[in-house]
Amino acid sequence: MNSNKNTITQGADWTVVWLYAILVTLGIVCIFMVEYRPVSGSDWWQTFIPGKTNYSKQFYFALLCTLIATFILLADSKLFTAFANLLYAFGIVLMLATFVIGKNVNGSKSWIPIAGGFNLQPAELCKIFTALALAKFLSRQQTDFTKFRSQLIGAVIALSPAILSVLQNETGLALVYLSFFIVMYREGLPPILLIIGFSFGVLVVATLLVEPNKLAIALTAIAALTIYFLKRQIKRQKRLLTLIVFAWVVCVGVQRFAVPYIFNHVFQCYQSTRIYSMVGKDYDCSLNHHNSKISLKPSKKPDDYNVRQSMIAIGSGRLTGSGFMKGTQTRGRYVPEQHTDFIFTSIGEAFGFAGCIAFLGVYLFLLFRIIRIAERQRSTFSRVYAYSVASIMFFHIAVNVCMTIGLFPIIGIPLPLISYGGSSLLTFTILIFIMIRLDADRQMVLR
Repeated sequence: MNSNKNTITQGADWTVVWLYAILVTLGIVCIFMVEYRPVSGSDWWQTFIPGKTNYSKQFYFALLCTLIATFILLADSKLFTAFANLLYAFGIVLMLATFVIGKNVNGSKSWIPIAGGFNLQPAELCKIFTALALAKFLSRQQTDFTKFRSQLIGAVIALSPAILSVLQNETGLALVYLSFFIVMYREGLPPILLIIGFSFGVLVVATLLVEPNKLAIALTAIAALTIYFLKRQIKRQKRLLTLIVFAWVVCVGVQRFAVPYIFNHVFQCYQSTRIYSMVGKDYDCSLNHHNSKISLKPSKKPDDYNVRQSMIAIGSGRLTGSGFMKGTQTRGRYVPEQHTDFIFTSIGEAFGFAGCIAFLGVYLFLLFRIIRIAERQRSTFSRVYAYSVASIMFFHIAVNVCMTIGLFPIIGIPLPLISYGGSSLLTFTILIFIMIRLDADRQMVLR
């Protein structure tokens, strides 16, 4: 530990610290709003002491995170570079351990039971280790990220935990790891790869909306028109024709074989149903491989209720909201999982559109502050890590909010620092305070 930088206040970005504290406090208040029930002869603050309610547990989680954040701020920033790869390996081992000693929670075997009845979700913690490992790899002197080999290694670092998350039936958390590609784009990943990824998403949606034969004919027509309009260029460069034909084969193969296989064999029935319902379609669960040993009962949009109640709750807040602890939808427990994935509904109903804008404004300020921190780093390691924090938080915020207002399928992604959950709060605390610690030592060049 450096003797001249052994205090918490030395170089720390206290703007981020205060924004963190505000959001954690808001999270506890939101959980309190939807769960607190007055008990005769007992004051509201006394319900925090036993630790039996979700808001009291979140309060104790916050105290634990405060202690951990203090240790991080007192640590030597060189520790994070020295142990980055070792921590990543440890995270992968933890995720693999869930297949042996994991606990099944809501159909997902991604939790490891620990002392006191609490559960640890390695897929959450592994986001920290992946950010550190990616920063370590990209900051190496021998890493040339313009080369395909380096890009491939970066993708493997980001996607390995995602693959394990899918195998644990945690599709939502798996998608979060895609946010690391935003960081890699900042560090030199060719834009064409992001365009291909976006095009794949459009093709998947088109596959769900359009009848397979009609879509195949449309793709064939697009390929034929492309060849016709580029015939002069094709005469000069024969490889262009090969590229167009290859793209056509891939697109038709994706829509005819890959997409149906993913929805019928990779996704669970409820996951496929949620995605289909987003585009106004019904999914036939009898086609789903995971349902082969389960009693097949027709299910018509089971997640419509969740989204409908969420939208009713947010809409009932109107401009200024129903008021603190006066929401009929969230207080009446009509909204499923309102203390975790749908915590945003409590803000929308209690404080209305104005409250939602103010709340999202705090998030936006935090994201811009993190990006500013990233851009002022001298070290590639610190810059990549800070951008990883911004990308992960942005993905969580965007998907969670869109999920609650019906613009995205329900995939179980928590709202950072707000949703109930010790693993989630611990993960974002460590992510943010490692960044603050690295920023405090930004005059050093870390590798």
